[in-house]
Amino acid sequence: MDEKLKEYAQLLVRVGLNVQKGQRMIISCPVECAWFARMCAQEAYDAGCKEVVMNWHDDAMTRMKYLRAGEEVFDTVPDWRSHFFNDYAKEGAAYLAISATDPENLKGVDPQRIVRSQQASGKALKDFDRLQMCGGFPWCIASIPIPSWATRVFPGVGEDAAMEKLWDAIFQAVRISGDGTCVDRWHGHLSTLHERMEKMNALNFKSLHYTNSLGTDLTVQLPEGHIWEAGNDVTLSGQEYIANIPTEELFTAPLKTGVNGVVYSSMPLVNDGNIIDGFHFVVKDGKIVEVHAEKGEESLKGAISLDEGASYFGEVALVPYDSPISNQKILFYNTLFDENAACHIAFGEAYPCLKGGQEMSKEELKARGLNDSITHVDFMVGTPDLSIVGTTHDGREIPVFVNGNFAPDI
Repeated sequence: MDEKLKEYAQLLVRVGLNVQKGQRMIISCPVECAWFARMCAQEAYDAGCKEVVMNWHDDAMTRMKYLRAGEEVFDTVPDWRSHFFNDYAKEGAAYLAISATDPENLKGVDPQRIVRSQQASGKALKDFDRLQMCGGFPWCIASIPIPSWATRVFPGVGEDAAMEKLWDAIFQAVRISGDGTCVDRWHGHLSTLHERMEKMNALNFKSLHYTNSLGTDLTVQLPEGHIWEAGNDVTLSGQEYIANIPTEELFTAPLKTGVNGVVYSSMPLVNDGNIIDGFHFVVKDGKIVEVHAEKGEESLKGAISLDEGASYFGEVALVPYDSPISNQKILFYNTLFDENAACHIAFGEAYPCLKGGQEMSKEELKARGLNDSITHVDFMVGTPDLSIVGTTHDGREIPVFVNGNFAPDI
């Protein structure tokens, strides 16, 4: 276990963030995971990091705040918090987010308090969000187990057993076996992703048509000059990083007004401390015009109403159903893992997936048809029978996904 933990910290700091000598690193982390944050901090200092700065948070305090704090708290963000995120982002500091939370931590909280808080945060942290989306600084999201999360994923086995099972699942998902070879495995994995990415870019599809037995029948038009991206990315200053560990996806941005049809979720969505399940959207000219959910409908309606762009889509991502995460047959109740077990779509902000998009302003990206929003929420649509057919600009129809996996030629 000690060897696996050390290897994991090295993977996040030296590969995920690729921390450079003299660079500052920010760690956002639950207080329960402080011991692992210290391991990552030590690894960062060993890599020559100038300073490690902590941003602690706590499920219990967060829930207490949403239930008991004064109303005005949810409409403002303190100046010090705005400066903390925005200033470090402008500096180009490396940002590690350790994602571990109770999936239903905010169950029963007034959804409007969550909406108002996110709207205030979106305005106050605009520079941070913009730089994160366009590669202004290296960032990486990863997870380690906490009891409230582990017992949700593995109910009925006891806390200790659930924690052990979740550790095993995470190590398998991030390609760590304790033998010191995970970096080599990651290089091989990234190479495979990039081969497929190059094929998708060469095909230059005009649109994608999604269908499956759940009822999904969705056409997604792609903007002129779109590009597919995968695995690792590069900051504007040339620093390579991996935003999500694990990652299994190829992704691009849809044309904001070019999505039409109906799309069904294939897995529950954990968002803002609530579980949303059995939901589907009806979409017309890019806009979500109907929302239906068996569980968490009000929370979902709140999530797509944060601003005008929250009800439009910003990402389509391709993930084979036959993948290391999907094959574990585990519902992680954590989007970092669940989105890498199935094809997914995000409502909200679009990544600048255009040729030269990283250097474009918000106005230029919007003029090219990309969505702008203060939110970005992935939900899963992949199934064992998912079909995706791409249509080229000259009218050819080419299978992209057959029975949940990439077509043989992709």
